Amino acid sequence: MARTLLDKVWEAHTVRTLPSGQTQLLIGLHLIHEVTTPQAFQMLKELKLTVRMPERTFGTLDHIIPTADQTRPYADPLAEDMAAHMYKNTKEFGLPLFDMASGRQGIVHVIGPELGLSQPGMTIACGDSHTSTHGAVGAIAFGIGTTQVRDVLATQCLAMAKPKLRQVRVDGALAKGVYAKDVILAIIGTLGVKGGVGYAYEYAGPIIERMTMEERLTVCNMSIEGGARCGYVNPDATTIEYLRGRPYTPAGAAFDRAAAWWKTMATEPGAKFDDVARLDGAAIEPVVTWGINPGMSVGVSQRIPSPDSQPEPERPTFHEALAHMGFEAGQPIKGAKIDVAFVGSCTNGRLSDLRIAAEVAKKGKVAKHVRALIVPGSQQVARAAEAEGLHEIFQAAGFQWRKAGCSMCLGMNDDKLQGREMSASSSNRNFIGRQGSPTGRTLLMSPAMVAAAAITGVVTDVREILR
Repeated sequence: MARTLLDKVWEAHTVRTLPSGQTQLLIGLHLIHEVTTPQAFQMLKELKLTVRMPERTFGTLDHIIPTADQTRPYADPLAEDMAAHMYKNTKEFGLPLFDMASGRQGIVHVIGPELGLSQPGMTIACGDSHTSTHGAVGAIAFGIGTTQVRDVLATQCLAMAKPKLRQVRVDGALAKGVYAKDVILAIIGTLGVKGGVGYAYEYAGPIIERMTMEERLTVCNMSIEGGARCGYVNPDATTIEYLRGRPYTPAGAAFDRAAAWWKTMATEPGAKFDDVARLDGAAIEPVVTWGINPGMSVGVSQRIPSPDSQPEPERPTFHEALAHMGFEAGQPIKGAKIDVAFVGSCTNGRLSDLRIAAEVAKKGKVAKHVRALIVPGSQQVARAAEAEGLHEIFQAAGFQWRKAGCSMCLGMNDDKLQGREMSASSSNRNFIGRQGSPTGRTLLMSPAMVAAAAITGVVTDVREILR
């Protein structure tokens, strides 16, 4: 019987089937950061346990660190405390830490692929919701809670139920000014924020196949926002060329052997899926969220829907969203005023994202009432961008050029919305309070759309600027 990548990876990492019916699953790569590990390490110490496979765990600093001044001690006592715990625990348990001095520090879901730690056929876990990002290389990757972080540290295994599998096909071709971020927002808008519950998503179709690895990383990153346990793209020539020469991938003949095996992990022709969903990529335009979850979105030319147009159970959330955002049903999203523009995050903080934003930033200056931040996803991304002069383009246009970190994606650091500010953001969540203010408002969009909003001061169709 033809098998899927999910089948193959699951079988390869199954230790045993537990009495509960769950699988005891070996975790091939464990990524950790400073926010979800202090309690996990403390539990480990209280149980007098060691890290079972330290060679499979790698740490970084990203969530709570500042992006303006990273001199220690950090001005925020909580950030300094968490960073201090991360240094202490990784040293005590003999784990590598990509800190600022390493030159490889960055957002955990940016550095995993860029260092070649994330590879096809792996199981990957991290105490962060957006671990699904790593599925772009052909891995099965999922976020876990702090207690599960402890479990992986202690045993290198997790107890999990195998999800069902939905293939999400995106056919056709994308128009100019439409990007990977628009594709995943369109998928979530179509299938819903709960549509993927109980499923893994296999992204397929000609548009996905033509995407670069960084574009695939963007799509897989937001799988969790559609309710899916994980999302992946089958490994192919694009995957192999992306991984070639990375610090943690094999070299020479060993790489060729690895690449040959990686190809065998792809879903086989004729494999069965529990469900198949199809989208017409040619029909996708730049997408903007208008509400309080990533499924509340419209094309930039469209109007905000009425709660009455929704199924009865969803209407209260639509009313809540309209009240929080200060929008009215039927109003166009285009022209909505913004106060803050943020390009960065594990969704859109890679070099190609910055190039796209810089292409738009060349067209004007940041509007006087807008505070605009560009935050590279890693130190390596920052160096590469600076080598191309992208930082100079942004600064000349009035954007702030920051150091690597999660920044305004989640408001756990100095970069926060103030009061009722409206943010055009390239990040992944528009939940109430997500960007640091309980009354702040977030519009998710592509880096190009964020840059367009920054220079016009309102939600703008980037295609008009790129013409």
